[in-house]
Amino acid sequence: MMDLAERVLEAATVIRERFVDFPRVAVVLGSGMGDFVNALEERDTFAFALIPHFPVPTVTGHHGNLVVGYFGGTPVAALQGRFHYYEGHDLADVTFPIRVLHKLGVRTVILTAATGGIRADLKPGDLIAVSDHLNLIGHNPLRGANDDRFGPRFPEMSCVYSPRLRQIAAEEASRLSITLSEGVYAALPGPSYETPAEIRMLRTLGADVVGMSTVPEAIVARHGGIDVLAFAIVTNLASGIATTPISHEEVLEAGRNVGPQLSRLIAAVVARI
Repeated sequence: MMDLAERVLEAATVIRERFVDFPRVAVVLGSGMGDFVNALEERDTFAFALIPHFPVPTVTGHHGNLVVGYFGGTPVAALQGRFHYYEGHDLADVTFPIRVLHKLGVRTVILTAATGGIRADLKPGDLIAVSDHLNLIGHNPLRGANDDRFGPRFPEMSCVYSPRLRQIAAEEASRLSITLSEGVYAALPGPSYETPAEIRMLRTLGADVVGMSTVPEAIVARHGGIDVLAFAIVTNLASGIATTPISHEEVLEAGRNVGPQLSRLIAAVVARI
């Protein structure tokens, strides 16, 4: 069995053969946001299935491609789809692409996710810059033996989501007349949506939005010294707040609707970075 470092190196080597000058900025696309890549110029698509040790996404709305292109002359890599704990992957597999991005020299990662709105003022279509998180998945992706080549045994997590990048995002959102607020993301394991009682618990704990991804990737990115900016797209109201049942189709549609707005914001942020 190859250890993690060997698998990361093998995957990174294959990607480097395809993309010699790999971008320093990467975007991870959540449910319904795969069309983001259409905004990239001179884009080149590389299927996850061709990259060693990359799982293949099984969830509708996650296409399973690495796409490299340009935003106004700035090179950007986009992961068109991600892997989730609820699909049966362990967190080492869920966060494997982040390890590979680190090996490829990525220094900034922008995470996006479809989320349920908990805070009273939120509605579908709202954009949130994640300021902090609650890891309620039940596991930490750094559990187990630590490889010092990836990062320290006990990484500091007081500023997982870069204040500098959040400030840039706020400034650019204001310039583009895009409403952007900040909030705390609660990550639960899924795949079932939360119960009304669980949402009441999350509100008490200080969560503003809830989802089933993002947090493990953010932890691993910070472990490797990568700066993190995360956008939570409110695609539905959480259980007990919504007056109708939640469906994945609703989540995908809301993600697609807010996609163009989010693309403009990310393009502006990338230009500043």
